[in-house]
Amino acid sequence: MTIYEETLSLTRELLEKANLKPGRILVVGCSTSEVLGSRIGSNSSPETAGEIFRGLSDATREKGVFLAIQCCEHLNRAIITERAAFPGGEEVNVIPQPKAGGSLATCAWQGFTDPIALESIKADAGLDIGLTLIGMHLKPVAVPLRLSKNKLGEALIVAARTRPKFIGGIRAVYDQEKL
Repeated sequence: MTIYEETLSLTRELLEKANLKPGRILVVGCSTSEVLGSRIGSNSSPETAGEIFRGLSDATREKGVFLAIQCCEHLNRAIITERAAFPGGEEVNVIPQPKAGGSLATCAWQGFTDPIALESIKADAGLDIGLTLIGMHLKPVAVPLRLSKNKLGEALIVAARTRPKFIGGIRAVYDQEKL
């Protein structure tokens, strides 16, 4: 299976298990170095990023979900997404590059119709490829998702969805669809 096919399959599975509705946001952090079996930040690959971006983009487009890509720590883990995902979002001025933002963020900037760079977001679900630490961009209550595979290429992956906070006490009744 190719990196594109693996990414497409994993993303479809995540979107299904997270039960993301159209208009929701999936944040993805990725180290192409880790996917290729190298240490994070040591072997950035625009070609590999292109395959991953294509898989992510195809799967999210099928479901009407917005895709948000996390930059690396050199850009303070800024987010690249479609402007339509955050109308009125506070834009920051940066254009990611393979060694300053990461290869996947660079592909996203080039591949989105109307890209915007944001300092932070609160996404509904996340996929962390290579343990890049996407938690800062998830809504407050993240719930781990177990996918059928725990690697993309050689990179470990972690998936999560979010749910609304529980409020109330022993008398509270909760919507089972949101658990």
